Amino acid sequence: MSVVGNPPAAPTAPPGRSVHYKWIALSNTTLGILMVTINQSILLISLPALFRGIKLNPLVPSNTSYFLWVFMGFVLVTAVLVVSLGRVGDIYGRVKMYNLGFAIFTIFSIALSATFFTGPAGALWIIIMRIFQGVGGAFLFANSTAILTDAFPEDERGKAMGINGIAAVSGSFLGLLLGGVLAPIEWRLVFLVSVPFGLFGTVWAYLKLRDNGIRIPAKIDWLGNALFAIGLVALLTGIVYSLLPYGGHPTGWTSPFVLTAVIGGIAILALFAWVETRVPQPMFRLGLFRIRAFTAGNIAGMLGALGRGGLQFMLIIWLQGIWLPQHGYSFSQTPLWAGIAMVPLTIGFLIVGPLAGALSDRYGARLFATTGLIVSGASFLLLELLPINFSYIWFAVLIFLFAVGMGLFFSPNQASVMNSLPPEQRGAGAGMLNTFQNSATVLSMGLFFTIVTLGLAAHLPKHLYSGLVAAGVPSAAAHTVANEPPIGSLFSAFLGYNPIQQLLGPTGALQHLSPAQAAYITGRSFFPKLIEQPFADGLHLAFTFAAIATAIAIIASAVRGKRYMHIPEPLAEELAEGAAEAGGLMGLEPLATDGQDAVDTIGLRAGTGDRGRPAKGQPANGQPANGTTPTVTSPGEGSGVPRGGA
Repeated sequence: MSVVGNPPAAPTAPPGRSVHYKWIALSNTTLGILMVTINQSILLISLPALFRGIKLNPLVPSNTSYFLWVFMGFVLVTAVLVVSLGRVGDIYGRVKMYNLGFAIFTIFSIALSATFFTGPAGALWIIIMRIFQGVGGAFLFANSTAILTDAFPEDERGKAMGINGIAAVSGSFLGLLLGGVLAPIEWRLVFLVSVPFGLFGTVWAYLKLRDNGIRIPAKIDWLGNALFAIGLVALLTGIVYSLLPYGGHPTGWTSPFVLTAVIGGIAILALFAWVETRVPQPMFRLGLFRIRAFTAGNIAGMLGALGRGGLQFMLIIWLQGIWLPQHGYSFSQTPLWAGIAMVPLTIGFLIVGPLAGALSDRYGARLFATTGLIVSGASFLLLELLPINFSYIWFAVLIFLFAVGMGLFFSPNQASVMNSLPPEQRGAGAGMLNTFQNSATVLSMGLFFTIVTLGLAAHLPKHLYSGLVAAGVPSAAAHTVANEPPIGSLFSAFLGYNPIQQLLGPTGALQHLSPAQAAYITGRSFFPKLIEQPFADGLHLAFTFAAIATAIAIIASAVRGKRYMHIPEPLAEELAEGAAEAGGLMGLEPLATDGQDAVDTIGLRAGTGDRGRPAKGQPANGQPANGTTPTVTSPGEGSGVPRGGA
């Protein structure tokens, strides 16, 4: 085996891996991801103020589609585009695409804050601008993780992903708080708040970031990109429209449009997978899924996001529709206080996320990621034991526990996935990771709303009818209201509206009641007390589903194998030669038949130092000293290089 030279006396870093540059890359990408994730969730709390600002009632049936697209358009477009834009970054330069994303995001944030239309025109303007803002967000999502992976050596990536992961996860909860604070002052502020950070970040990224990853010239796979986008848009759109009732059913899963979109989207995605195995330069190299660490990390990340996204929606409805009104808050105040009540989610992740990432660099991802999922799954089961009208301290403890679990899981899982990828595929691989997670957010909304809606449909009509009649509402009006699809009540609570006012208003029944009766029915406690038991039934089903999804994620995380790192093929071949020579000298058969088998057999002890650090003389970025281009290692046990740690 050839001998690698000793390192220079003074520590140096490879180009683009300097001590100063890696922190510049981390701080800039953290700002970008924080900005995007805040904007993903800020409308969850701000929607009531936004629709009042544009003078549009989102609960009128003819306006429901506006509500859904304002609500979900941003998340949907980021989910669809991140893989394609990650691959474009691999080809043309990740920093260039990242800079472009910062500029696009900032321009359309300005356009959103300058909205002057009202009614349907205002809603349409916001939808279109949010979609283009989402395009900028997709550029940032797709390339930030790859930029970090290029900037940091493999034994520091967990720490970097942990700090960056604070932005990725806690930003979604900070958005709730910011939306609750800013929207009551002026709804345009929820968009304007991103503009100064976007302008600063755009200039800073242009001046300071530089491409140091491997780029291989290639043609864009237009057919693959088109099939992937069409298939995923159809699938996610079908899931979004499944929330609307159809044909007397409480949900839209029997709608021909929904079924066509979901089934057709899955079929087109299957066609995409077939096409990608036939084109010479595919948009995404499906062979990467033969890397066990990559596949297991993606599955665990998707299922973790499925539980996390569903939890967020359920907690908001629980707080705004039931708990806060019962504790003295008007429905119009609930969006702000729901954001404040969920602060422990952010705190838990802020404390644990960076620490878990740094420890995973030393001991491997499997232990921390799997433990984090176990903690998160346990928190779902414990939340089922919490009464609907709970004591806040226990609620805070349980959501803090959930955040601790997510903090243990998120950054080690991200680092594990990115370390398993060849350098020239990091953009596309990071895009696929983000696609799974963002798609899971949309899927979680559809599934969790469906589960809770079905639970409400089974019990709410009886409770609502008897409660309204007992309060003096005429039987005919009570019957009409009780048989309205329960999703309307959930949307009302979600948007901070008084559900009873929204349900009884069109019937005119409130006008025939005495002022005392009307005040009682539309008061803070009437609707929450009626809905709490039916909602509890649906909520328990939702948490059970989340616990099952998390259990599957635990299995996926546990079987990811030990720490596997992508290494360049020339080094694998060199180790194979050395192993064969050693076997020949001892009169033994060669240990392996090719370079990768040799690496898997001897564990790359000659290529790495203790605890996964590069051996003396080996560049910290894992690239060969002679400058040859790394290639994907063959998919053996984990399809990478076994390293120390869990």
